[in-house]
Amino acid sequence: MKSLAAFVKEKRKEAHLTQAEFAERAGVALTVIRKIEQAKGNLNLEKVNQVLRMFGHELLPVNSKELVQKNTNK
Repeated sequence: MKSLAAFVKEKRKEAHLTQAEFAERAGVALTVIRKIEQAKGNLNLEKVNQVLRMFGHELLPVNSKELVQKNTNK
């Protein structure tokens, strides 16, 4: 599975956009794009989703217990 940082950077580069251009199009600050691409902590989920919506994706909160149960039931 690709990391969020790698996914955003790859998609941005495929669109031939600088971080600044991409931030402007996504409607977020340049620092948001930098934090995402550098895999920094303390990211605002709404800002991350604002960026991901540019690619037709969204992150949703997941209950870790549900993930464990799903993986053990396979």
